[in-house]
Amino acid sequence: MHQFLLYSSFSISILALILCLYACVRVGSFIRASEGLDWDVVANITGDLATTKKTIQVLNNRLNGMHSPKVQEQELMLQLLQNQSKGMTNGKTQNVGG
Repeated sequence: MHQFLLYSSFSISILALILCLYACVRVGSFIRASEGLDWDVVANITGDLATTKKTIQVLNNRLNGMHSPKVQEQELMLQLLQNQSKGMTNGKTQNVGG
């Protein structure tokens, strides 16, 4: 039983060491990749991302609005109003008084 605990703790510590080295390599590569960035470049990237996000949101809202039931209801109401106005101009419903 003691040997099992010894070997399992040794293998877990080796695994932890390997994961630590892997994390160090990843952080080092990130630092090397971001060395040339200054605050102006970061600000420009942030602005470009915000503009792109806003454009995508507007496009999605337009696309979603095309398929909404409100648009179909508005079209039906418009047709109904046009039909009513045609009926009024035929002289059937107009009252001319004097």
